[in-house]
Amino acid sequence: MGFNEIIKFANENQSCFLSTIDENKPRVRGMLMWFADESGFYFHTSSTKQLYLQLVANNNIELCFLSSGDNSKMMRVNGKISFLNDNILKEKLLKERPWLNQMSEDDIDNFLIVFKVYTGECHFWTMADNMMEGKIEKISF
Repeated sequence: MGFNEIIKFANENQSCFLSTIDENKPRVRGMLMWFADESGFYFHTSSTKQLYLQLVANNNIELCFLSSGDNSKMMRVNGKISFLNDNILKEKLLKERPWLNQMSEDDIDNFLIVFKVYTGECHFWTMADNMMEGKIEKISF
């Protein structure tokens, strides 16, 4: 298993859960990943959300992706995020998700936050792996 399999799984199952830490307490929320490639997992949020403040305070996260169907498979990713102040990426995001333009009448550049999980470790899990978590292959990126 390699990182290409992880990218493929994430892009096929973009709905995921993202956890952060807020004053030493875990916080988790459902997210819709934008895309994944060789450089990491891309997301966006708003500068007005608690998620953004939590990521600024602590850039360590965990993601959990779950496939649908009878043979459910989970992929867990723990890692660090970095913020991307890249106008080309923001323009691409606004073209692909035009509903974001309607979320703020104000300065979209200050409102829209793009970030990626750029380093970390991934592993897959199924019910067949139950009770064997310590033996599951982990892939660093």
